[in-house]
Amino acid sequence: MTEEKPISQEETSAKSYQCCGSESKEQESTSEVLNKTNETEVRKAVREQYGAIASGNNMSSLDQDLENTSCCGDQETYTDYSQEELENIPKGANLGLGSGNPIRLADIQKGETIVDLGSGAGIDCFLAAQKTGETGNVIGIDMTSQMIDKARRNAKQDEYQNVEFRLGEIEHMPVADSTVDLIVSNCVINLSVDKNQVFKEAYRILKPGGRLVVSDIMLQYDFPEAVKQALADSPGCVSRAWVTNDYVSVIKKAGFENVEILESQLIKPQKKYTNDSESSTRKRSIVVSGKKLEVELSPEEDERLQNTVMKAHVRAYKPKI
Repeated sequence: MTEEKPISQEETSAKSYQCCGSESKEQESTSEVLNKTNETEVRKAVREQYGAIASGNNMSSLDQDLENTSCCGDQETYTDYSQEELENIPKGANLGLGSGNPIRLADIQKGETIVDLGSGAGIDCFLAAQKTGETGNVIGIDMTSQMIDKARRNAKQDEYQNVEFRLGEIEHMPVADSTVDLIVSNCVINLSVDKNQVFKEAYRILKPGGRLVVSDIMLQYDFPEAVKQALADSPGCVSRAWVTNDYVSVIKKAGFENVEILESQLIKPQKKYTNDSESSTRKRSIVVSGKKLEVELSPEEDERLQNTVMKAHVRAYKPKI
């Protein structure tokens, strides 16, 4: 695996952000805090949120009037699909819910079988289908029936014959063992209440030598304690994100090898307000993952928060033997 380096606009080293001192060993990580929330309620909230987007009853990130931003940054930088890619997919397939472009880094070959976890309206499935060709097969999995319906309509609209969409949870994939060459996912695994199970399932369905290429939201550092608690019951794409080392560790634990961070980019909180108090700890109103939080942060915690959230592409392989 490539050695991970902190990401910042100034490309400063990790040491420059250790302004808050060492973490207490007693302090729970962001991953541990978020995992203690009610799993059923979180899954229900995620399903309802994305179902509403698919039905047109809620704004997608492309429609939000929040400095023209999504949870992954501004519209110009939160994703890296090319104009050509966007012009050659069904209208309505791009809901602006991704954090990158795993297809660009997946090295898709003709005839491959590909599974997209959390396929939404189908954008990555359609891009993958163009690369794998008529002899290949692309399967989109989504737990939201409205998304599945929308994706199927998109496929029918542009007459895609090598794409299918299946309703299911990514923790329990409706795919047979050892039948898949490539798994992709775009800003979805971070929403899962059981990431360990997701990667176990990914390992199960991949053929020996198969690969996993995902784009996701991760954390360079743990959130300050106040932010952890404020986000604990939120279904947002940042609120469920893990620290990068934890994310990589569960992939390895599932059995994958050659786990590598391919690309990463820092995402600044969208807005921040500071009150007029002269105290060292001030109440700040910030927007993280599209959610406005009122939290007490020290200047050091606030500085660190500005360099915490990142989007990253990760690749891993199932051993050949």
